[in-house]
Amino acid sequence: MLRLEGITKRFGPVVANRGVSLEVRKGEVLALLGENGAGKTTLVSLLYGLYAPDEGRILLEGKEVRIPSPRVAQRLGIALVPQHPELIEAHTVAENLALGLDLPPFFSRRGLVNRLRELLSGHPLGVDLEAPVHRLSAGEKQRVELLRALLNRPKVLILDEPTSVLTPKEAEDLFQEIRRLKAMGLAVIFISHKLDEVLAIADRIAVLRAGEKVGELGREEADKETLVRLMVGRSVAPPPKAPPPREEVVLEVEDLLVPRHGFPVQGVSFTLRAGEVLGIAGVAGSGQAELLEALAGLRSYRGRVRFRGASLPKDPARLYALGVAHVPEERAMGVVGGMSVAENLALRIYPRYARPWLLDYRAMERDAQALIARYRIQTPSPRTPVRFLSGGNVQKVILARELRDGPKLLLAMHPTYGVDVGAAEEVHARLLDLVREGAAVLLVSEDLDEILALSHRVAAMHRGRLVGPIPREEMSRERLGRMMTEGRA
Repeated sequence: MLRLEGITKRFGPVVANRGVSLEVRKGEVLALLGENGAGKTTLVSLLYGLYAPDEGRILLEGKEVRIPSPRVAQRLGIALVPQHPELIEAHTVAENLALGLDLPPFFSRRGLVNRLRELLSGHPLGVDLEAPVHRLSAGEKQRVELLRALLNRPKVLILDEPTSVLTPKEAEDLFQEIRRLKAMGLAVIFISHKLDEVLAIADRIAVLRAGEKVGELGREEADKETLVRLMVGRSVAPPPKAPPPREEVVLEVEDLLVPRHGFPVQGVSFTLRAGEVLGIAGVAGSGQAELLEALAGLRSYRGRVRFRGASLPKDPARLYALGVAHVPEERAMGVVGGMSVAENLALRIYPRYARPWLLDYRAMERDAQALIARYRIQTPSPRTPVRFLSGGNVQKVILARELRDGPKLLLAMHPTYGVDVGAAEEVHARLLDLVREGAAVLLVSEDLDEILALSHRVAAMHRGRLVGPIPREEMSRERLGRMMTEGRA
């Protein structure tokens, strides 16, 4: 169905792809693996008309094609579900889905909704068509992107990290849909860092490293150890067990209420001690994002919240000065894309570089170089705009900035979202280093294995209410799933 031959793409002195050849057939799922910055997203961008290759050619159904724009890609039958949802926040789900349809002039909103309900009847990934997009969780936005891609009945479907913010149940629904589409003859390119998912859904697996293809395996030849070695060149160990928490209470939350669309976050109470990781899971949209944003000073709330014995301020700058760091749900909220890596790393501490009438950029870039090396951020230079980095490296920028001053409390939502297995190992090591130094970590993740591996106690959000916490020793995946979906322990 789709073949790439000798694809090379350069960005100035940086070679993002070098001589890459791939093929995906009708009714097949080709998984694409690689570390952050390995060239996966660049390859996808070439297929979708966002970039043009410098060398090589693309063949679709045996004929060479040029793809100068996403519109041409769609016309050719190539659909993309991007890693980061690209939706119009002020519009409804139905209005966003309409952007991918050929509709007659003067189509009424009611007619649009009815038409979409007809098209999506019985679809396992249903959404509220009349909900404004800005009220959706990250997982719900991802589902809208997938539905928009499928409405065009493509020949080739590219899924770029489609399950990063989906719950296990939502991910399984997606896999059922992929199997259905595969049976209908659709060719699927599946990009993921989750090896269990790749092994469950892929027919063949291609691995990129430093822009080159370093291996290709059939599903029957592949296992996690082999794939990890191809990706990062070494084995990856599970995170070590965190030491027991200390007695000092860092965070006290009592009867917290956060207004929001749907079920408000209400009646939430818990304590968090120094050196403790409290893991919170939940189906997307259950209130976990609003809980963390309230504690990070980004949402108004009612209730009693105390940090190290004093009332918690509702100002993000004051919170950081007190030792509260925050990793947001969506990367776009954590960086300024047009600013350089060095500037983004300095966002929390700009006054340190202030000089009369100017900023000391030399000192800023020197400090940035140290963080880039420590967190292995793949960037051509500290002066490179963050928008040119891969998603996983943007996540590393956020983590490096938030952890640089050794916070006393870390509010982390999906800290390993979109990062490869090697980088996830490094993130887990950083979190455990913080814990050993006495920091408290409130960890929200939809990766249940991550929560169960790192947490001392585990809770779940269900319709705005907190279920638990429960000691990790008493927790299982099945019990946690029941807490998430049924609201009972």
